[in-house]
Amino acid sequence: MDKKEQNGYNFNSVDLLIYIWKKRKVLSIVGMAAAITSIVVSILITPMFSASVIMFPTTDASVAKGLLTSNYSGRQGVYGFGEEEQAEQLLQVLHSEPIRNRIIEKYDLMEHYEIEADSKYPITQLYETYKSNIKFRLTEFMSVEVNVMDSDPVIAAAIANDITDLVDTVYNSMKKTRAITALGLVESEFTESQDRVLFMLDSLGRIGTEISNDIKTAGDPMDNMVKAFAENGVSYMAMMHQMRNEVGMAINMRYRYNEARLEATQNMPHKFVVERAVAPEKKAYPNKSLIVIVSTFASLLFALIVLIIIDNIKARVAIKED
Repeated sequence: MDKKEQNGYNFNSVDLLIYIWKKRKVLSIVGMAAAITSIVVSILITPMFSASVIMFPTTDASVAKGLLTSNYSGRQGVYGFGEEEQAEQLLQVLHSEPIRNRIIEKYDLMEHYEIEADSKYPITQLYETYKSNIKFRLTEFMSVEVNVMDSDPVIAAAIANDITDLVDTVYNSMKKTRAITALGLVESEFTESQDRVLFMLDSLGRIGTEISNDIKTAGDPMDNMVKAFAENGVSYMAMMHQMRNEVGMAINMRYRYNEARLEATQNMPHKFVVERAVAPEKKAYPNKSLIVIVSTFASLLFALIVLIIIDNIKARVAIKED
């Protein structure tokens, strides 16, 4: 008995081909059964359609500064494309709860995904199905892709486009919450600054009136003028100096007020849409040919391994009996 027979089956490439040929009938039956089964399964799988939107984030440059300031020194204007940081922020917004809940509500995804409300974990199932069918990714060109898989091609495209449109709603809502608070603070400071200027104008007016009246009193007009300015000139000059400072502060506060008001009321877009989704004509899943080929090959490989193991066991048992 040679070494090969003593140790069972030790296959080289030629031996393996010979062994496959000997087992061709069994393998043919397994292959045919696997092919038929995979064809039936692929037919039963619900076809899914894929719709995508491609968009770029905008820069995070201040809209107010970019539009109100002629010498704005920011790296990019308000009309520029964003960079990786802005793309990552855009991804976070796309994954946000407000967008997810709005899409679930608008398209009644609980019913659309055929999830029973009285099942054990309906919300968990809903969120997991949503996450499985709706995906976001950062492309190699720093754009963001929204991809939606659905059994209805029209709904797939509609969801992708609605998610894209909701980006600006969520962005602006988050920014306005902060901007409105800032506007209230700046408006209060601006009002106080205006009141101080008006108060100083009134004070200057009174001092001026007093000086004018003193000059008009009986006596030498020149002496009256010198006396009037000696008594009120220092107060007048100090008030004028303070008035210039307050006017400068009021002008600065007015600029800040206009800037804060623009930030609180603007609805600038936060993305550039390169390609909106359209209802696909061909299904993206399943690929029946791929399913049949992979399933058949996997079944044949598994059957071959099982046959080799069985024959090895039989060979070793036969050796021991001898």
